[in-house]
Amino acid sequence: MWMLILEGLAIGGLLGLTGAGGGILAVPALMASQGWTVAQAAPVGLLAVTLSALVGTFEGLFKRIVRYRAALWIALISIPSARYGVHLAGIISPVWLTLAFSLVMLLVAYRIFFNKVHDHENALCKVNQTTGRLIWNMKTALSLGIIGMVAGLLTGLLGVGGGFVIVPALRKVTDLDMRSIVATSLMIIFLIGGVSISAHVLDGFQYPILTTFTFVVACIVGMLIGRSLIHRIDANRVQKIFATTVIGVALYLIYTAVIA
Repeated sequence: MWMLILEGLAIGGLLGLTGAGGGILAVPALMASQGWTVAQAAPVGLLAVTLSALVGTFEGLFKRIVRYRAALWIALISIPSARYGVHLAGIISPVWLTLAFSLVMLLVAYRIFFNKVHDHENALCKVNQTTGRLIWNMKTALSLGIIGMVAGLLTGLLGVGGGFVIVPALRKVTDLDMRSIVATSLMIIFLIGGVSISAHVLDGFQYPILTTFTFVVACIVGMLIGRSLIHRIDANRVQKIFATTVIGVALYLIYTAVIA
């Protein structure tokens, strides 16, 4: 039980600091500590990350740094692909699902670690420097819509919040500052996660009450701690630590999948 609490605190803390990292680590953490498969761990991890993201969303809205129109648009576009992802998760072999999860983790970690996600000068989605809000046009709508489709599919398929894709993608296609990206990502994670959780419930998934409750509470506490520390820790350092952790977890999952 203590291992479960420590995992939740660490995952919630990363989610609060980076706007990502929670979901992508929650699933392997639960697999390791509870002996679950990806399909068993995904709904529990997603529930914890989604509720934690809700806490961060309220804070971001209060500080007016959430780009809520972008969040709503991305979440809306993600709904069909998230539902399809949940369906695929039920028919794909756990081994292949684990390997796919690991490869996605390695790709994202590589791009974050080597800082291949910044392109402010040629950003497709520009920010109005007067208002701080995104300038909406066809290019903005299409770019954010594609992010929503990919994030939704991965959320439903792998049980992750989608932040590990959303944050690098927003850094790539927009010139938003990091605080707005993190806050907006948390709102998107909450919205997309809510859809995927509903799909899991409709598909008959039964949550283990004690384990789920413990993990959710620990993640929320970790989220609050992470958000309180976000101004005291260098963002680039947090991203590098996150990327290194993700690489280690991905290699561990590949090893266990191949051995099994």
